[in-house]
Amino acid sequence: MKKEFKEALEDSPIIAAIKDNSGLQKCLASDSHIIFILYGDICTIADIVDTVKSSGKLAMVHLDLITGLSSKEIAVDFIKKYTKADGIITTKPTLIKHAKELGLYTILRLFIIDSMAYENIERQTKAAGPDLIEILPALMPKIVARVCRISSIPVIAGGLVSDKEDIMSLLQAGVTSISSTNEQIWFL
Repeated sequence: MKKEFKEALEDSPIIAAIKDNSGLQKCLASDSHIIFILYGDICTIADIVDTVKSSGKLAMVHLDLITGLSSKEIAVDFIKKYTKADGIITTKPTLIKHAKELGLYTILRLFIIDSMAYENIERQTKAAGPDLIEILPALMPKIVARVCRISSIPVIAGGLVSDKEDIMSLLQAGVTSISSTNEQIWFL
């Protein structure tokens, strides 16, 4: 993981995840140095990224949620060529590998919905080699702690985080950062 990205994570353990233009405007005032962009389409994503970048923040685009982009490597090429995004978030290991080849930061998003999903974490992270993994939902402290123990890759937890108590229990479980679309969390 590159120094700039690592320092941004250390400087602000809360990552603002935005899902609309209202969230975009509010995240600019937050202390979060990294913004997860969870919305947009092929016509608007460059402008959304430019707004985030112009505020001095790192922009991570969730490829799977951008309307008009496919789940193929060409989507990563599009983000690299037509936006100033610092990196991508995706659930697809092949896109992580391609993004790394292009010099983008990478976050592999993993949904831990059952024991099979948990057991596949090591295999998926080894195959993709992301800079970070993001575990959803976050509110499973025992599972999150286990993932942090078995993973050599830093862990972000996201999903359903609603207050300072949630944040503290996740940090105690060993996560590097917490991502949230909950705007109150951004300003704690």
